[in-house]
Amino acid sequence: MTVDAKYWAEAKATGGGRNGVSGLVNGQLTVTMTSPKELGGSGLGHNPEELFAVGYAACYLGAMRFAASSEKLATVPETATVNAHVGIGPRTEGGFGLKVRLDVSLPGIDRAVAQKIVERGHFICPYSNATRGNIEVETVLV
Repeated sequence: MTVDAKYWAEAKATGGGRNGVSGLVNGQLTVTMTSPKELGGSGLGHNPEELFAVGYAACYLGAMRFAASSEKLATVPETATVNAHVGIGPRTEGGFGLKVRLDVSLPGIDRAVAQKIVERGHFICPYSNATRGNIEVETVLV
């Protein structure tokens, strides 16, 4: 696979990684990182899974809008939502792994058409393409 990158984001992490500071190099976003309580941290900051969930939800919604428009499937309403749930835990092989569930709401769209939009969004979304075959991603039309 070849990607002709048209845009690059650059972020830097300092301190303890999951317990430090991460942010964009351009200074437009800085996040205090803290491990979640479930993983032994204080839970008083943010963690990589939250940031991944925020990015995946936004990207997937955009991919569905693109698919619906370019393939003339439907007009995705402004009230459409994607709730991304990102879980982390130990893998049976060792180390840690992620899993994702995307809850998609496309109000006012026929369920069969909505399901097609969900499928096409999963094909188009760069987050979905990056995770495909690497982690479990479930899409649920709610």
